[in-house]
Amino acid sequence: MTLLTDKPLTKNMRQDGSVVDIRSYEQAGGYQAVRKVLLGGMTPKAVTDAVKDANLRGRGGAGFPTAKKWSFVPLGKDAPNPTYLICNADEMEPGTFKDRLLMERDPHQLIEGMIVSGFAIEADVAYIFLRGEYVQAAERLSRAIAEAYDAHYLGKNILSSDYSLELYLHLSGGRYMCGEETGLLNALEGKRANPRSKPPFPPVVGLFGKPTVVNNVETLCCVPHIITHGGEWFRTLGRTQDAGTKLFGVSGKVKRPGLWELPMGTTIREILEEHAGGMRDGLTFRALLPGGASTDFVTEEHLDTSMDFTAMTKIGSRMGTGTMIVLDDQTCPVGMTWNLMHFFAQESCGWCTPCWSGLGWVERILQSMEEGRGQPGDLDKLASQAKMWGPGATFCALAPGAAEPLQSALKYFREDFERHIREKRCPWR
Repeated sequence: MTLLTDKPLTKNMRQDGSVVDIRSYEQAGGYQAVRKVLLGGMTPKAVTDAVKDANLRGRGGAGFPTAKKWSFVPLGKDAPNPTYLICNADEMEPGTFKDRLLMERDPHQLIEGMIVSGFAIEADVAYIFLRGEYVQAAERLSRAIAEAYDAHYLGKNILSSDYSLELYLHLSGGRYMCGEETGLLNALEGKRANPRSKPPFPPVVGLFGKPTVVNNVETLCCVPHIITHGGEWFRTLGRTQDAGTKLFGVSGKVKRPGLWELPMGTTIREILEEHAGGMRDGLTFRALLPGGASTDFVTEEHLDTSMDFTAMTKIGSRMGTGTMIVLDDQTCPVGMTWNLMHFFAQESCGWCTPCWSGLGWVERILQSMEEGRGQPGDLDKLASQAKMWGPGATFCALAPGAAEPLQSALKYFREDFERHIREKRCPWR
């Protein structure tokens, strides 16, 4: 019997950082969701309904309802096959390291989530698309997949049921675009990781032209717990209407940077001050990016906002990945914004002109400000470019994501930008 817990994603993790092997995972109640689904008579629709009842939203950043995404996949004997399930583990969002923890410390939780999710969409083949730099995660996932095959949780007729699933680990080539859903599909097919035109959407026409669902690591890890304990239990874990727990992280000049599993809806202030310990001595909080590099800055006035998909949108930002990057009062906000634009400019795939051309232009303007060569009128150019990256203007979300820190930096740190131009230098140097 599995005991109820308020931290389902991290309950098995050991303090010494060692991996949970299959025997320990089973002793802790692992693979009970697979047995319940395959041997307990659940149908694919029943699994999807359970996830819908739990109100599970994708943990990769967009927050799209997981069950709704699954519902677009054609099912039944007349559906195209094979159907693919892909775990997006190409965690390249700056400041984000939550999926790495899940894969390195408890890889069987992810594998179990993929088996149950694969059953829900009648997937025949599954891939874990892993960031190439995650060497330890690759080693531990490879071993865990082999253990799962040996225990007959993967392969033909799993646990003597009618369901079969083959699972493969694929190492990414290491570009930010490989984490974009359709760029990932192209990369997995051996092509350049450019985004695809939509529609058609991947659940109908995806990998190799077949139905495909792409889910984030943390999203898939939630699924077995929902099946085991039920949707109502999962909803009660959150403090707000967005259900479950969430891995929240903090990086920057705080006393205890790290990662914690907390109720969805925990406030920014609680994460920053109670769990991360507040700012280092001698430094003052100025702002933070709440969910990776592609979210809008929030400031002191927003610290009592609940970290969930709904509340963060209302204050003009997004929860994103839930991993905060903190800006202190002794770090130049213009330099930080330049650094972010440099990253996005490097990682643009070059497919859309507003993206590849605009990012390079913005990066050069910010560099000139930092080097004392800023000109009156530069702020208008930056604001105009941020508007040109609005949703719908490009094939994917890279440029709209870059617009978020830029437009919010111009909003909250305008005096800092103007000082760079007026004094013809960076005041922090």
